[in-house]
Amino acid sequence: MSWVILVLSGALEAVWAAALHRTFRAKGSKRALPALLFLISVLASTGGLAVAMQSIPTGTAYAVWVGVGVVLTSAYAIVSKIERPTAARLLLLGGIAACVVGLKVVA
Repeated sequence: MSWVILVLSGALEAVWAAALHRTFRAKGSKRALPALLFLISVLASTGGLAVAMQSIPTGTAYAVWVGVGVVLTSAYAIVSKIERPTAARLLLLGGIAACVVGLKVVA
């Protein structure tokens, strides 16, 4: 169950990163909703990491959390056309995803 919580917390890391991006790109009152989403998701994400770290070693848990977050955040940026999906970027993100899976296999 800890691994599920950890992966969901990593996904929430991508949510708060996207919300933070939207917060600073929005104007006026349109900033409130992404700012609220950022606050809620950052709290839930770090809280889930803390729960997972009770049964998963700290280094492994943190690496998986960040790895899931970076891959999903980059996917959001590519889909949103904020970043270009170059072959090198996709290859390196695939490497990060493979490392996350590898950490689960050896843990």
